Amino acid sequence: MPEPLAQAVPAAMPERAAPLLNPAQNALPPGSRMGEFEIIGLVGEGGFGIVYLAQDHSLQRRVALKEYMPASLAARNPDGSISVRSDVHLEAFAAGRSSFVNEARLLAQFDHPALVKVFRFWEANGTAYMVMPLYVGKTLRQILNERPQLEETWIKRFLAPVLDALEVIHRANCFHRDISPDNLLVLPNEKPVLLDFGAARRVIGDMTQALTVFVKHSYAPIEQYAEMPELKQGAWTDIYTLAALVYLMITRKLPPPSVGRIVQDSYVPLTQCAAGRYSNTLLAGIDKCLAVRPENRPQSITEMRTLLGIHTKSSSSSSSSKEAAARTERKRSSSKSKAVPKTWRQQLGENLVPAGAFLTALVALGGFAYYSGQRSVQTPITPATTISAPVVATQSPVAVAPAAADTSKPAAEAKKPRQTAAKSASAKPKSAKDKDPTLVDAAKNVGKGVKSAAVGIAGWAKRTFGGGSSR
Repeated sequence: MPEPLAQAVPAAMPERAAPLLNPAQNALPPGSRMGEFEIIGLVGEGGFGIVYLAQDHSLQRRVALKEYMPASLAARNPDGSISVRSDVHLEAFAAGRSSFVNEARLLAQFDHPALVKVFRFWEANGTAYMVMPLYVGKTLRQILNERPQLEETWIKRFLAPVLDALEVIHRANCFHRDISPDNLLVLPNEKPVLLDFGAARRVIGDMTQALTVFVKHSYAPIEQYAEMPELKQGAWTDIYTLAALVYLMITRKLPPPSVGRIVQDSYVPLTQCAAGRYSNTLLAGIDKCLAVRPENRPQSITEMRTLLGIHTKSSSSSSSSKEAAARTERKRSSSKSKAVPKTWRQQLGENLVPAGAFLTALVALGGFAYYSGQRSVQTPITPATTISAPVVATQSPVAVAPAAADTSKPAAEAKKPRQTAAKSASAKPKSAKDKDPTLVDAAKNVGKGVKSAAVGIAGWAKRTFGGGSSR
């Protein structure tokens, strides 16, 4: 477990089953190099790992470098490498190292301010390493030792980012299962950081059958004591552990071990022992989260957050997003059920192609009718005009030939046709309707057709588009 760099006294490391060996024998000396990382000093040492203060010469920054070192199974060689103490522990050591690497890989996938971040990890010297940010602060255990009582506002403000961080890893179907006062660091701005998952410790405990290695009895729910189909681990497992931590923050006592509560439940509800000092919502919520049976607890972080009356930015934004989506869906459904009427101009524009095609066909039909009427009307008129005009023209040279002044009647009568023909030729041609009643009837028929077409178009438009306003 990475021990934080504290301002004064190094972080206490209770509940460690394996005894620590001499740090001088286990820790690497200052000045040791591993690639671009140079060890400057020792931050902390636990039963399953050592955390160093290191300098990253590549990025010119201070980092925390954690080394996998289960002191009960392995020892440091003179060249700095690590070897297993006995062949009996080879399998357990290898499994713990693999779990250590998998945990580093898992943490590297997440990016949340309340979750420890992993920059790099690798295997070397018979063991494994991971590089993390250098956090400066105090563990929650140190905070509890310094403050006799924590206000409810401080507890809720502390829990809010922790709940968000747990929700992030739960979405990836991962569970911490090792929440404790030593695994929660409080930064100078009082923001919490949830440290390592203790994965290597659990694996080694499983293989060596040492429950005390990986189960912290007062924090662990019943399903962590044995792998049973009816007691599966999940989000409710972390919920119990976190609730036990809050119980400690309020009463400064740990709840009785869950395994003992099955036989005789001596748990004292917070609604009894802390009534009046905190809100009933918080106290009753923690009591429910500490139910022995997993199915009686909240099944998700969202349920726990609601139960405790804690509202965070992520939960607020999530609910706001859901409400916005619901409003959008309601508007969409409303628009489908009650469509806004469009003006006839808008609808005519949308149906321009069929309307244009109809009008084109109508005009073509009217033009054809008009053209046919013209042909039928002009055909009988044309011969009468073309017969009289040539006759006048052929007779004119004869009529104007020099002759003796003869005032006889035949000459005068002969002159009348010429004058009539000349007057007829010079007169302004009359319109077709003045010339023949048949043409007049055809024009009337065309006019009636166009008028009927206009009425038909108006009726079709009204039926199709309705009587909307033109605005």
